[in-house]
Amino acid sequence: MARGRGLLGVLSDDLDAARAHDPAARSRLEVALAYPGVHALWAYRAAHRLWRVPAMRLPARLLSQLARAATGIEIHPGARLGQRMFIDHGMGVVIGETAVVGDDVMLYHGVTLGGRSLSRGKRHPTLGDRVTVGAGAKVLGPVWIGDDAQIGANAVVVKDVPAGAVAVGIPARVRVPKAPVAERSRNEDPSELIEYSI
Repeated sequence: MARGRGLLGVLSDDLDAARAHDPAARSRLEVALAYPGVHALWAYRAAHRLWRVPAMRLPARLLSQLARAATGIEIHPGARLGQRMFIDHGMGVVIGETAVVGDDVMLYHGVTLGGRSLSRGKRHPTLGDRVTVGAGAKVLGPVWIGDDAQIGANAVVVKDVPAGAVAVGIPARVRVPKAPVAERSRNEDPSELIEYSI
């Protein structure tokens, strides 16, 4: 549970985040019944609670694999995800065990928050608050993605991205937009961020 919020409050926040980020979401009921990203998050939240009890790690992994089979979204129960996260469409999203994701983050389908090493310890990315990661993007290794950063569609990020910056390309190049974060659209489609690489 996040910061003292009750379980129902956290689940309610997940529904509201989906509605805030998806103009196609017509009601909380529709989101609760038909959004695989929300279902994957709910399964993760249960699996993460189990994961924190060492004797329950196998059931946590089994629950996460069941959610993967049902939704196409794989979230390791050891990952730490913030509040009001939204996974749009979601098919093919992978979030590794040591990933840390801040609040109000949005991931599109095909995103990988993965590792580049087989060593134990911190090997997955850390995303700050209000980060948007475009469809097909790969954020690899123990990199830091700062608050309000945007990762363009299909980018491959292997280095830190400062707060408010945009990363596009393979390997990703970082651009700092001229407009301040407050003036940019929160729901800008990261697939359009490919224009920054031209």
